[in-house]
Amino acid sequence: MKTLVPLLLILITVFSNVAYSNDEPVQFKNQNHEQRYQSLIEEIRCLVCQNQSLADSNAELAQDLRNEIIDMIVAEKSDEQITQFLVERYGDFVLYRPPLKENTWLLWFGPFIFAFIGLFAAIIIIRNQTNAKNSNTEIDEKQKQRLAELLNTDPDSDSGGDK
Repeated sequence: MKTLVPLLLILITVFSNVAYSNDEPVQFKNQNHEQRYQSLIEEIRCLVCQNQSLADSNAELAQDLRNEIIDMIVAEKSDEQITQFLVERYGDFVLYRPPLKENTWLLWFGPFIFAFIGLFAAIIIIRNQTNAKNSNTEIDEKQKQRLAELLNTDPDSDSGGDK
């Protein structure tokens, strides 16, 4: 029984990897089609992985989209038609470089806005800390006399010791 469990785990691992590697290399008859295919799958985002292109993803949906792109290229659809089809189906998110539209303004300008807000907040914090340090270090005459009384020293003497 103890030797059966590791053997089953090894078999499951081996067969799951074989079943997972269903991505076959693409063979085009036309070199132009292959170049278009490669550029398209680099520019289209995997909807499952979200931070990988279709070229980099191993997800099943990515494989389906790659196959769909192959079919459209073979059907002589243009890159714009293929991109438009994917955008209509999945939205602008599918593109790594979404167009500048009203609903993508935050995506395009958001990083600059957040950087400006962060810079503005940093300037205010630094100024407040500098002002707080300056106001804390200044001691007026009344405070000096009170401090001298507490320390039992003459407020005008520089010795700082007792009388």
